[in-house]
Formats: sequence, C-alpha cells, structure tokens
Amino acid sequence: MRIGITGHRGLPDTVADQVRRLLAEKAKSYIAADLVAVSCIADGPDAWWAQEAVAAGGRLEVVIPADEYREGLPAWHHPDYDTLLSQATAVHRTGMTASTSEAHQAGSEILVDRCDELVAVWDGHPARGYGGTADVVTYARRTGTPVTVLWPEGASR
Repeated sequence: MRIGITGHRGLPDTVADQVRRLLAEKAKSYIAADLVAVSCIADGPDAWWAQEAVAAGGRLEVVIPADEYREGLPAWHHPDYDTLLSQATAVHRTGMTASTSEAHQAGSEILVDRCDELVAVWDGHPARGYGGTADVVTYARRTGTPVTVLWPEGASR
C-alpha cells in the first residue's frame, strides 16, 4: 500500500503529540513489507509519517516540490529532512525551482497521483493559502484517491 501524507505544520505541542501517536498507530496497522510512505517530508506530519512508516519497517518515497524547497523549511528541521531523504527508495521532483505555493501544490498532486490512499492531518477548515492541506484533500477526492482524515477530537490549531 502506498500511503501519502498531507497535514498542517506548526501544530501546538499537545496536538502534535496526539497526531504523532495517531500516525504511529496508522503505520503499525499495515504489513511492513507492503507499506510505502509517500511524503514531501516537510516539518510536522509529513516528516512524522515518514519516520513512523520507516520505523514500522516500511519504505519511503519522497516528493520534492522545488529545488529550493529545503531552504524554505525551518533550519531546525534540516537534519531530519536530510536523514529522511537519504532513506528514500525513490525521489520524485516537479522540475520547479522556486519553492512557491504553486510548487507545493504541484508536489502534492504528484504525491496523490502516486498513492493508494492519502492520510490528511486536517482540521477540516479551508486552506490558509494555495497548496494547503484542504487543497490537497480536494485534489485527492476529485481524482478518486481515498482520504483518511486524522485529527484529534477537540483539537485546534
């Protein structure tokens, strides 16, 4: 099963802890040899899903939205990003240079097109900017990719 991820970054610590537990449970629900996580490995749910899937014995495929994508992520996340990228069994690129909202959406569409299911760490609200979690969920639903929403009950951003 190829399971992609999209989700909100910058979650409060209490919500982040709950989301990490939900993602760990989700990863363990698959047969390890059959699990392929597909992620853009940004800080937050993207990286957590990749880490949990690899820890559960699955494989990782990475989608890089733009050549300048890593530089647009927080510096504190770079070591995790680099480690996850080195663990990838495949890397897919959009061919775009600048890390813009359009590049992020293009990367997310490649991700969705490569997966059997999309896990969305999503509060159900509209995207705060183009290429946000809600836009990725909308694209997945429009293309017929099943979406599983993981959001802790009562949590807020």
